[in-house]
Amino acid sequence: MTGAGRTTMAMAVGAGMLLLSVRVLRSRLALIRVTGSSMTPAFADGDRLLVRRTTRVRRGDAVVFRNPVPFGDNAPAWLVKRVSALPGDAVPPDVREIVGAPDGGLVPPGSLIVRGDAARTQDSRHFGYVPQASLLGVVLTRPTPLGRS
Repeated sequence: MTGAGRTTMAMAVGAGMLLLSVRVLRSRLALIRVTGSSMTPAFADGDRLLVRRTTRVRRGDAVVFRNPVPFGDNAPAWLVKRVSALPGDAVPPDVREIVGAPDGGLVPPGSLIVRGDAARTQDSRHFGYVPQASLLGVVLTRPTPLGRS
């Protein structure tokens, strides 16, 4: 093989590795944009968030999940909220009525209770449990735009 042939082969292998790397990253990570103020002050309207695709969460994680009650034509497909109760945790008193849980009731397997960080927000107090299966993933970070520190 000539030097030009080796260079072409190396470039083809490099391009293939780059495409494979991008594909693997896209299968594990997502970039989403925040719409609204329900997670203020942690995340503001227009912020971009890097999300790790997973259904394994901990209490306190900010998560992205499919909107359980899309209301209107402009309703977001995905919501960002913070996990406040996991399967096996006690259902908080202000969520019991909406989910039909008795005093001392527990969050059922495969379900989460979520809340927005802002005082006024649509969350589990309004739409009940969030199925873990509807999660896109856990927020890792809010990337800083280039040129900002």
